[in-house]
Amino acid sequence: MMARPLDYSRWDHIEVSDDEDETHPNVDTQSLFRWRHQARVDRMEEQKKERQDFERGSLDTKRKLEDARKKLEGLSACAEAETKEEVEAQVMKLQMEMSELQKQEKEWKQKEEELSKKEKLTPWNVDTLSKDKWEKTVINKKPAKKTETTEEEKEEMQRTFVEKNEKLCKKFGMFKKYDDSMQFLTDHPELVCDECANYLAIWCINLQVEEKTGLMEQVAHQTIIMQYILELAKSLDADPRACVKPFFSRIKTADKQYTDAFTDELESFKVRVRGRAEARIERAMKEAEEEERQKRLGPGGLDPVEVFESLPQVLKDCFEKQNIPMLQQAITELPEEDARYHMKRCVDSGLWVPNANDNKPTEEKPAEEEEEEVYEKVPDDDVD
Repeated sequence: MMARPLDYSRWDHIEVSDDEDETHPNVDTQSLFRWRHQARVDRMEEQKKERQDFERGSLDTKRKLEDARKKLEGLSACAEAETKEEVEAQVMKLQMEMSELQKQEKEWKQKEEELSKKEKLTPWNVDTLSKDKWEKTVINKKPAKKTETTEEEKEEMQRTFVEKNEKLCKKFGMFKKYDDSMQFLTDHPELVCDECANYLAIWCINLQVEEKTGLMEQVAHQTIIMQYILELAKSLDADPRACVKPFFSRIKTADKQYTDAFTDELESFKVRVRGRAEARIERAMKEAEEEERQKRLGPGGLDPVEVFESLPQVLKDCFEKQNIPMLQQAITELPEEDARYHMKRCVDSGLWVPNANDNKPTEEKPAEEEEEEVYEKVPDDDVD
């Protein structure tokens, strides 16, 4: 028995919109392919909706027809309980309804044949050539990230780096030419790291605090170079040491947009350095003032300067003139509660030391001022 030859006609009409290379020179090929693909997708959606509407309408007609049959059977069962005229009227009505539903069912069957024929004549495309029987999704897990270092570990790493490479960092900060900087980092790749960038940034702040603005701007330029190299390494997910030459090759031949971005970042960094320096100076001044204030606190923990400023003017005049009788007179003229309040604050701040004279040591008379002993002359008669 001869084997039946395969029918390849089913493959004669395949619609694949993205394998046509021949297009008019004035037509954008990619755009044309996108338009054809979208048109095909729209047609498929329309056919899908048409099939869904058919299935919904066909099922609804079948359900109504079945209900009408059940009602007709129910009328036949209860015919004895109803009058003959009413039963005949209802039966006639149901028969007419069933006739209409059967007609609709026949129309739905014809529509199904038309849909099947239409779907069969529809060319195959990349979306209908095959169907998935099963599928499996495998998600590759990202490798676990390294444990983030703690602040204490970062400080220790920074301290160790500075101890080993401080001189090299300062030397790098003094270079003005790109070629010199590139060669130096090539010779000392251990400098291409966050610790070096941190050291240069702190150095800039220290220089600004010392009012060495010109030197600060020079080191700031080198700081931005280091930061650019580190950012390039992050964006490429590469070793920072491997990004030294690519960065300098780019910056030396960069367009205006790239150099303007570099300059803007440099100027922004200088502004931040000046702000940090001002904040540090202000903080140092406040600490010095607080230290001085702590030194002058009285036995009760109050600042004599603050207490003096809070005194009534009459008491201020007494302390300024250091006139004790005047102070005593002013105290008697004040209300007793106010006088007690202000004098207690004066004592706690050390402005007024009560019984100061009692605490002074008694002065001893010099030896030459001591009274000489008086000797009384004894009469000769008394001497035996």
